Amino acid sequence: MSLSFSGTRLWAVAALATLALAGCHTSLAATPTSTSLSAPPAAPGELPVGNSAAAMPGPGTCTLGHRDGQPLPDPHCTPGAVNSAVRQDTIKDTICQAGWTKTVRPPTSKTNSMKAASARSYNLTPGDKGEYDHLVSLELGGAPDDPRNLWVEPGTIPNPKDAVENKLHAAVCAGLIQLAPAQQAIAANWVTAFDTVGLRIANGKVCLRDKPTSCVTSHRGDEDGS
Repeated sequence: MSLSFSGTRLWAVAALATLALAGCHTSLAATPTSTSLSAPPAAPGELPVGNSAAAMPGPGTCTLGHRDGQPLPDPHCTPGAVNSAVRQDTIKDTICQAGWTKTVRPPTSKTNSMKAASARSYNLTPGDKGEYDHLVSLELGGAPDDPRNLWVEPGTIPNPKDAVENKLHAAVCAGLIQLAPAQQAIAANWVTAFDTVGLRIANGKVCLRDKPTSCVTSHRGDEDGS
């Protein structure tokens, strides 16, 4: 079968084809690329992922707090940050492996200068005694070298916070509590962290407050400060 078009019909077909192509180009140009999409907002209470390039607070901009006679960092300067490699599904291969924190602990050649800057942020004098502490400890998946997760904790070494870190670590690795609530609790207020996650200490064991028979014996972890 043969087809024939008059001149008018040929012009109309050509015009329609041109419009169709233009429509395709317009549609493609209006489609956003993956790089133009913004990241989803963080969930309420979620701690930031560690970033070694995060800004150190300026001198004199941070104020130490206290709870029950214990020091607390300024939440605006030191909110805490976490290691992206440590998640609930990776704890058996990371924080629950003996000696793992040694693989991520930053060298003192880096932290010494950070500690001095952090001390200036908190208006501490060079003679003040204290530990350059990970607010969310390495054994709980804290960010190793993010200034938002490090502060000069005044007092002796070891200090009461170390025992809290070890017990929370034991509870997480034993499956008594989940990782994220433990991280958030110690970042918000390490003094009240046990109550926040529903734990109690009894006869040297860490137990669930609502299920006293669910316990784990706490051992000293390998978070020995930095």
